[in-house]
Amino acid sequence: MGQTGVCWQMIGGGKPLQREILEPPGPGRGEVTVRIAGCGVCHTDLGFLHDGVRPNHPLPLTLGHEISGKVVGAGPEAEKWLGHAVIIPSVIPCGECDLCRRGLANVCRQQKMPGNDIQGGFATHINVPAFGLCRVDEQRLSACGMELAEVAVVADAVTTPYQAAVLAGLAAGDVAIVVGVGGVGTYAVQIAAALGATVVAIDVDDEKLQKISGYGAALTINARTVDGPAIRKRVQGFARDRQLRATEWKIFECSGTPAGQVTAFSLLNFGAHLAIVGFTLAKAELRLSNLMAYHARMQGNWGCAPDLYPAALDLVLSGRVKMKPFISLQPLAEVNRVLAAAQSHALGERAILVP
Repeated sequence: MGQTGVCWQMIGGGKPLQREILEPPGPGRGEVTVRIAGCGVCHTDLGFLHDGVRPNHPLPLTLGHEISGKVVGAGPEAEKWLGHAVIIPSVIPCGECDLCRRGLANVCRQQKMPGNDIQGGFATHINVPAFGLCRVDEQRLSACGMELAEVAVVADAVTTPYQAAVLAGLAAGDVAIVVGVGGVGTYAVQIAAALGATVVAIDVDDEKLQKISGYGAALTINARTVDGPAIRKRVQGFARDRQLRATEWKIFECSGTPAGQVTAFSLLNFGAHLAIVGFTLAKAELRLSNLMAYHARMQGNWGCAPDLYPAALDLVLSGRVKMKPFISLQPLAEVNRVLAAAQSHALGERAILVP
């Protein structure tokens, strides 16, 4: 028998999450038991709860996929992890199949996502495969004034835009445009700036835009007051004034809304790269021939390959990406209140649930 604790489970029917006693079995071969320090609340969790997104695991299901904690149990072949502080990848590939061996871990068909394929992190403990765990140096964490719970959202909100930046080949001298500066977009802006790009942030919330201007955004545009063609002209003028490239913009759609997707697509230029980072079930009408005409690329971005986690975490621990201004620690026992506040856009920061 493994660790005894509690979890909060989705039972369906629009009902609040239900508290249950958690008695997970001991970790199996290649698995670990993690005592959870913190678990972030993501838009995807709200999608499962309210928007009709269907999880792969049958109900009841413990949600939550942005998890940090300490390994308190280890099965055979995973003993080296015992006692270590870790971040659990939000999407855990198997590491053994043909896709994984060919460097395509993001589309591994045996992948496990906590809170979707397996029980998740709105709990005190979780059993997960040890493959892909990201070790956290607790001395370095303490030296930069952070707690283990606070790096939970590295597992998605930081690593997802980091992988998007890597896939885009983002580098010094680039113009990076981030559409949507919510829970993921705030880190997309900071990551792009840390990699040397000049960043344009687009949103419909003046308060968010003002805040992100202090964390890497060189230009902010409110898409509620500036229409599509005018946004393009403003970015063109900004790039010209800064003597930046008029081509090959790197565009990151992080809003997860049809309006944001249309805005991002409208900013394609010659050689551009458009990264789709946000998620929505809603459809957007786009003229895909623009990709052909501009010789541009559009790249989806599912999770983040585990081998990129250490570099993303280093951006945080080195202070190049700031987390504290954009997170809020909340008691796990108040998960239903926190989820309701997130659904009504009443949270100013990304919530991290702490057992």
